[in-house]
Amino acid sequence: MILRMKFNMLKRFVYLVALLAAPLLSSAAEGTGALFSKGNDLYAKGQYKESLAAYQQLIDQGYQSAAVYFNMGNASFKNDDIASAVLYYEKAHKLAPGDDDINYNLKYVNLKTTDKIEEVPEFFLSRRWHGFILSFSTGTLAVWSIIFVLLGSAILALYFFAGSVIVKRASFYGMILFFFFGVFTVFVANRQLSYFEDHPEAVVFSPSVNVKSGPVDNANTLFVIHDGTKVNVLDNSNGWTKISLANGNEGWIKQGDFKEI
Repeated sequence: MILRMKFNMLKRFVYLVALLAAPLLSSAAEGTGALFSKGNDLYAKGQYKESLAAYQQLIDQGYQSAAVYFNMGNASFKNDDIASAVLYYEKAHKLAPGDDDINYNLKYVNLKTTDKIEEVPEFFLSRRWHGFILSFSTGTLAVWSIIFVLLGSAILALYFFAGSVIVKRASFYGMILFFFFGVFTVFVANRQLSYFEDHPEAVVFSPSVNVKSGPVDNANTLFVIHDGTKVNVLDNSNGWTKISLANGNEGWIKQGDFKEI
């Protein structure tokens, strides 16, 4: 099994165009494309820590990009920093949940973690619905919603100016269809964002963590987890966080033991 280190050409082009267009929409920072290229060049030379620093400058400037997080995951993996690789791939996944390269690398890096946790099977209807809404990126859904609305508007204009009854009837139903698809894509994007907001997650960074039965040091240790393990965040109390694992196990860990995705 080989780690996929690069996006295909189309994905790279789309993400790079989006990255380069950002400064045109906001004057908050300059040299975004140069920083991205610098990070890529450093990565190609095997200078992974330096490439991470370049990508981090983009993040610090407020740019959220699946491509940047994906490359940070690759660089962290090359640095043998599995926990950071998991974190950055998960961040990329949130921005582009349907991306095959991100999902492949995320699955691959999880094979390198200490804890192998078997997930509790999800109800098949919920699994299919979640699989559907997470098969597109939010950016893709936004673009398609705009396209559908513009097409619907164009057909609406045709409806008003058409002289033929047949054309009017066809344009009327076409307008309804395109507007429906536009509203539906917005709905799916909203459900996707709600899904991530309702399922806050984190990655364990401490080498070994005792998961406690309560938010105190002298509580019983229920089980032990290790760096790179993804957990669900359930609650917070006095510097402690209640977490759950994919197998349903729950407990409390200190907030300094993990980083939120």
